Amino acid sequence: MGRFENMTVLVTGAAGGFGLRAAARFATEGARLVLSDLDAGRLEKATSGLGVETATLAGDICDETLSERLVALAFSRFGRLDVAVNNAGIVHDFAKLPQTPSDVARRVFDVDLLGMFFALKHQIPALERQHRENGLRSAIVNVASVAGIAGAPKLAVYAAAKHGVVGLTRSAAAECATRGVRINAVCPSFARTAMVTGALGQDNPAGEAELTRGVPMRRLAEVDEIVEVILFAADPKNSFMTGQALAADGGITAV
Repeated sequence: MGRFENMTVLVTGAAGGFGLRAAARFATEGARLVLSDLDAGRLEKATSGLGVETATLAGDICDETLSERLVALAFSRFGRLDVAVNNAGIVHDFAKLPQTPSDVARRVFDVDLLGMFFALKHQIPALERQHRENGLRSAIVNVASVAGIAGAPKLAVYAAAKHGVVGLTRSAAAECATRGVRINAVCPSFARTAMVTGALGQDNPAGEAELTRGVPMRRLAEVDEIVEVILFAADPKNSFMTGQALAADGGITAV
């Protein structure tokens, strides 16, 4: 029996990267899935072969009603919600703070921080109510970044948004600690996602070396390495950990 057998897991940003791989891993562990991403066609194509009961709902995480509808979908389709992985997010191009366009900054804050607020705002009451009525315990995993626990030169706006995600995580976790809901954040450094490899281009060892020169392990994270941490944070056996920012960063925050 899988770790998440008969549980319902919600994943945003599920059409690629950490979100898609996490959805696949939760599926192999027995979960039913509620999946969301901005692009409806890409979402359906990416998640059609997961082999478990799946409900999808495309939309922009900046729209508060999407978070409300995703929670409602989980309960209407599957009758419960056990894990929410709030993964949807964007990053801006490398630029010093004064050179970062204001409209870009606003979009990053809207997606990465306000979108996370909307998700938590609608997930937490439903999960607390579920605990009161049925005794079910649940977990929320917010995908932040190592830039949320350390400075990130030329990614200042992204870092500020991800610091906000860590702040929301810790604060909400303390509020929910006695109400059956654990909330933690996962903070990866650069990983081998399409977003990163696309920016580097094909066969660019020099660019990869430059990107990872501040990483003691001197390499990018593999997607599965980060997803392992997501599943660890969500695991119901991991029942005494809440309010943590789990760095999966190749040692960046160790030095």
